[in-house]
Amino acid sequence: MRCLGTCALPVRRTRWYVAGVPLSFNTTGPCIPGEHYMLPPERRLERVQGLIEESKYFTLHAGRQTGKTTSLMWLERHLNDSGRWRAVWVDLETAREQPDPAAALSTVLAIIDDALRLHHAELARPDATEIEAALRNPAKALLDYLRCLSGLDERPLVLLLDEADGLVGPAMVSFLTQLRHAYIERSQTPFPSSVVLVGQRQVRDYIASTEDRKALSWLGTTSPFNITAEATTLGPFTEAEVAELLGQHTAATRQRFEPEAVRLIWELGRGHPWLTNALAGQIVGQDVRDRGVSITARHVEAARETIILERRSHIDSLVARLREPRVRRILEPMLAGTRLPADLLDDDVSYLLGLGLVRMDRGELQIANPIYREVIPRALAWTQQISMHQPTEWYVRPDGALDVPKLMAAWQAFWRKDGHLAAEGFGYREAGPHLMLMAFLQRIVNGGGRVEREYGLGRGALDLMIFWKAERHAIEVKIRRDTDTEAEALDQVVRYLDRAGLGEGWLITFDLRKELPWADKLFAREVEHAAKTIRIVGC
Repeated sequence: MRCLGTCALPVRRTRWYVAGVPLSFNTTGPCIPGEHYMLPPERRLERVQGLIEESKYFTLHAGRQTGKTTSLMWLERHLNDSGRWRAVWVDLETAREQPDPAAALSTVLAIIDDALRLHHAELARPDATEIEAALRNPAKALLDYLRCLSGLDERPLVLLLDEADGLVGPAMVSFLTQLRHAYIERSQTPFPSSVVLVGQRQVRDYIASTEDRKALSWLGTTSPFNITAEATTLGPFTEAEVAELLGQHTAATRQRFEPEAVRLIWELGRGHPWLTNALAGQIVGQDVRDRGVSITARHVEAARETIILERRSHIDSLVARLREPRVRRILEPMLAGTRLPADLLDDDVSYLLGLGLVRMDRGELQIANPIYREVIPRALAWTQQISMHQPTEWYVRPDGALDVPKLMAAWQAFWRKDGHLAAEGFGYREAGPHLMLMAFLQRIVNGGGRVEREYGLGRGALDLMIFWKAERHAIEVKIRRDTDTEAEALDQVVRYLDRAGLGEGWLITFDLRKELPWADKLFAREVEHAAKTIRIVGC
C-alpha cells in the first residue's frame, strides 16, 4: 500500500445557501446543501482529515444529532473527489443489538456490499461466493472480506463506519478484534489504510458487560481496538458560527435575528447543532412566519419552552439515557449539589462527556447546556408533577402577582403529607427532595411563568429562580446535615442573591433525620443577613 504523504487535503468550497430558494433549519437527518441552512462541514473535520493522512485507525464520537452523519457524507465525497482515496461510508445501524457474531458480521458485510454497489458501482468488489466463503468462519469473516476488498483497487481504502457503537456482546468483540488484526497486518497484506469508528461513545466505552471484559482479558486491555490513534470528537458551534448560521436565513429571507436573540440561542444550546436548529426552526417555521418581523429574545424564550414541553425526538433520547446507572451516578450528585462517588471511574465521566450530557468548564463538570439543565429534572419529576392537584390560580393574588408565602406554606403541607414518601420512590433517591420540590413548583408556576435551575457538584445546594411576569423569586435548597450551620447556609443564599441582583430570597432546608418530629422540622421565619431579607422554610 503506497505512502499517503503529509500534504494537506484540497478543500472544495461550497456555497451553503442559494438566494431565492426556500431553505430550512434542519432537525431530521443529515443536512443537505441546497435544502438546509448549514455550516461548511470541513471546519469540524480538520483533525479527522489529518489522521486519515497519517493512515490511522481511530474513533470519532459525539452526542446524538451533532452533525456526525452530515460530516461523514461530506468527508466521503471529499476524499473520493481528491482521487487519492477510495472512501466508503457505511451505516451499521441494522447490525446493532445482534450479539451473535455470525448474524452480526453477515449483516455488516451485506451493508458494506450494498454501499459499494450503490455508490461505487465502477469498483470491482468481492462476489457472493467470496462473501459466503468468508462467513463460514465468523471469527475472521471481516478480516478476509476487507483483505479481498482492499486488493481490488490501487487507491488506499478508507472505511467510515457509522453507528459502530451499536454492535454488542461477542459480535462487537469479534468485530473490533478483527479490525485490530487488520491494522497490525496491513504492512504485509492489503487492508484498509484508515478506519474511522463513528458513534456516540469512545471505543473504551463499547465494552459494557463483565462478560465482554473477560473475553478480552488475553489482550491485557479493555479494548481490542487499542491500536486506535486517538478519540476525536465534533465540537459545538461557536457563538460566531451560530450567528453565521442564523445569518444565512437573514440573507435568504431578510428576516433579522436581533443580537440579543442570537446571543440567547447560543447560550441556551451552547452551540449544540440540533438545539440551535430546533430553536431557530421553531421560531421562523412556526412562531414568526411573517418575514417582516424581527426575531427577539422573547421569541427565543417561547421556542425553548415549546421544545422542552413537546419532548421532541432528541429530547426523548436524552431522557432515555437518564435511566442508565452510569448516568445516574454522575447526574444525581449534580442535582443534589453533593460530591461524586469516591469509586467513580474516569471512564464514567468520559462516557457522559462523549454523550454530550455534560461538559467541562474551567475544570468543573457541568450540565452541557441550559436546555438540558431544564429537561433533566423535569423529566425525572414528570410523573409526580402531573399527578398533583395544585391549580395555579390558587396562588395568584388579585393584582396578578404570585403569592410565594402561600405557595411555600402549601409546599410544607404537601411535603409533610405525601411528598416525603413519594421522594423515596425516585430512581435518583439522593436528589429525591430536590426533584419533588421542583415538580411542585413546576406544576404551579407553569401556568404563567417558569422555573430555572442552577446546580453543580460540591456546592451543597440547588439554586432555583421563579420567573413570574416581571417578578423574580430566588430560592436556595439545602439538605440539613449535622455539620451544617445556619450562618453558612445564609452566606450561600447571600452570594446567590448578589449574583442575581436581588435584595431578598428564600432558603428551603430539608431535615431528613427520621427521629426528629415534624413539629421541629416544619417552620418558617424571616431573618436579616448581610443586608438581605431571607425567609427560611424548614421541611
